[in-house]
Formats: sequence, C-alpha cells, structure tokens
Amino acid sequence: MPLQSLRGALRILLLIVIFFSGIWVQASGTLDEILFYLPDVQYLTVQHLWLTVISGGLAILVAIPLGIVLSRPSMTHLAETAMQALNVGTTIPTLAVLALSMSFMGIGTVPAVFGLFVATLLPITRNTYAGLKGISPALKEAASGIGMAPIQRLLKVELPNALYVIFAGIRTALTINVGTVPLAFLIGAGGLGELIFTGIDLYDPVMMLAGAIPTALLAIAVDALIATTAFAVVPRGVNPSRT
Repeated sequence: MPLQSLRGALRILLLIVIFFSGIWVQASGTLDEILFYLPDVQYLTVQHLWLTVISGGLAILVAIPLGIVLSRPSMTHLAETAMQALNVGTTIPTLAVLALSMSFMGIGTVPAVFGLFVATLLPITRNTYAGLKGISPALKEAASGIGMAPIQRLLKVELPNALYVIFAGIRTALTINVGTVPLAFLIGAGGLGELIFTGIDLYDPVMMLAGAIPTALLAIAVDALIATTAFAVVPRGVNPSRT
C-alpha cells in the first residue's frame, strides 16, 4: 500500500508539473515560437524515423538470428568471445562510430545507418542469447522426450519462452536508437538533429527545443509501441505484464 500511494502521489505531481509547464510555455509565447518551426519538424521527423526504421530493422534482422546461433550448445566456447566483440559497438561512443563510418563510407545516410546499426546490435543480441540460455533444462528435455526435433523445440518451446526477454532488448535498443539519431546530422544524414545542433550553434533555445521535444516524444512513443506489442505477442504464461 505505501508503494502504491507513493506511485499515485508521483503521478499527481507529474501531472501538476506538466500542467503548470504548459501554462508557462503558453504565457511566455514559447509555444508559438516553436510552432514556427513546425514544417521543418514534420520534414525532419520523417528523416529521423526513416533512419531509425532502417538501422533498427537491420539490427533486429541480424541480432536475433545471431543470438539464436550463439545460444546453441555447439557455440558455447565462442559465445562470450563474440559478445565481447559486439560490446565494442557500445564501448566506443556513438559519435566516434559515426566518425569512423564517415571516414570509410563518406557522408550521408549510409554511414549513419551503419553507425546506428552497430550501436543498436548488442542489446538485442545479448537479450536473445540470455533469454534462450535462461530456458529451463527441464522444458528442453520434455520437448525432446516427446520427439521434437531441435528446430521444432526452438520454434515451439525456446523462442516463445524467451520472447519477453528478447522484446526487452528490442525495446531498449530502439529507444536508444531514436535518441542517438540526432547525431547523424553531424555527418550529413539529416533528422531532428539539424534543429538541435543548429540551435546550439546559433544559441537559439527555441530552435533547439523544436528538435529536442519531438525527439523525446518519438523515443517515448517507440518505447510504448514496443511495450504494447510485447504485451500482445508474448504468451501469458511467460509475460509478467499479463499476470
């Protein structure tokens, strides 16, 4: 009960802060100034989402099969070494990865997608690997005991039980991806970073907010979308959100 009361109080406090912030923004004229950039925001948001979809989609297509392969018993001796190699993508700052990509691929969308792809790869691979390795050996033995082939066991037993963990990795990776895409502007790939960094250079807080606020809202929206998808897709028995 005390925890629930605290959560309720925090929600009320958050609503109050949002309400008075809205009043201040409206009274100060900041909202009208931000809306001046609305056409730019709409155009750059499409670029921002395009970069997220391409780099995030490629990361999902590569990371999930890679996590599955590394989780197989025959790959045990290579799994952690491969994970450490992938960890380079998150150890190196994203801006440095983008700079290295630009050095080899020039400027524009291609190096930006590659850099974002590298930065997004590890969380999905790690969670896919951890989710599959965390399956109870008893479940695997039971599946084998009723005559399931390894591929059937993977598709009908292991993956359904690991889905919640896999979706958690996708959720984290794509949310980080959306927040990182503004850096792509620095190597000529566009996106909402154009407003953010131009606003910083010109010391124009309104222009900066016109890019930063939509970026934050996109990250929240992507997080909510993945969470809703996971709630609907992950089986009830292994989905803590549906218990």
